[in-house]
Amino acid sequence: MAGSLIQPDPELFDPRVPEFDPGDILGWRKNGAPIRLAFGGARDNFDAWIPEEYGSDVITKVRQKSAIEAYAQRVPMKSQTRSTPRSGGVDVDIIAKGGTYGEDTNTNDDVVLRVQKFGKAVRIAEEDIDDSLADIINTKMTDWGTAYAKGLDNACLAVTAAKGTSGCAFDSVYYQLTQSDSNTGYTANTNLTKTGTGGTTYDLLSSVASIVESGDYWDEEQALWICHPNFKKKLRGIKDGNNRPIFNESSNGTAGGAQNVPDYIMGYPVKWSLGAKTSAAPTAKPTGNPLAMLTVPSFLLLGIRSGPESVFIDGRNGLSALTDESILKMRARRGFALGHENAVSILEDNSGS
Repeated sequence: MAGSLIQPDPELFDPRVPEFDPGDILGWRKNGAPIRLAFGGARDNFDAWIPEEYGSDVITKVRQKSAIEAYAQRVPMKSQTRSTPRSGGVDVDIIAKGGTYGEDTNTNDDVVLRVQKFGKAVRIAEEDIDDSLADIINTKMTDWGTAYAKGLDNACLAVTAAKGTSGCAFDSVYYQLTQSDSNTGYTANTNLTKTGTGGTTYDLLSSVASIVESGDYWDEEQALWICHPNFKKKLRGIKDGNNRPIFNESSNGTAGGAQNVPDYIMGYPVKWSLGAKTSAAPTAKPTGNPLAMLTVPSFLLLGIRSGPESVFIDGRNGLSALTDESILKMRARRGFALGHENAVSILEDNSGS
């Protein structure tokens, strides 16, 4: 009859027999792998890494805490390494009427970004997930975002050892400023200033700023200080000949001019970063000397390979079923390279105060 459903012949098909057998393919994952029926029904599967959306709490926290994520030039990466061309610049000549144009002889080269994975796994008891009023998973994700932001800044800005020694896939800005570069003509430690026992002074800050202000890679509109919050106290302690603070805020707590705490130093905006302390290897809790870095952020190249992203491994199946514990894994894969040493100047306060 038209429109009627064809019913299976009960003599040929036992309705108690399930439509699928264990091992049958039920569908396909995003990575192309099959989803198979397990004994007792299709198992929960959380294998695919889930990227954080741009407006998520984790991304918001990362951009609030990380100077690199917030301001560096983002370079998409589709492999473990990427070579980015670097221009050697172009000179200009005075040419007489009918004169011959001279050809530029500056050398072009490239910088290589190498990817490093930043991640952590958190084991969570099923009872904590079921019984707690708090959103444990989102809380742990946000906590990780804060640690990742500090760890990434530390890895990119303040690690003192070379990439082979530090365990990181790339060199930090600090390390590169301590090395000579025949390609750029940079001489080791030229753009790194240490305070010594005298600590941070107005004259030292001015001198550090002048190193990049007078260079070929200076951009007034982009200029940014990246400083460890320890410098807030140091700046408040800098006083003039009449014992008045040089850096101050207005009486109502807002910006008191071009030179104030906490937003500007000598007219340039400040991004405070807890990762801007020296360490021998990348860490979210550096304990070395605080750094104040004046830079043009477009020369800080941040390679974006993947993440931040997460995967939740349910404790109700697999080996975890023996403990009723789920695992939350979080990661981000980032590369980094400094475009040119002369786009950065660092003040390292090694006074110990």
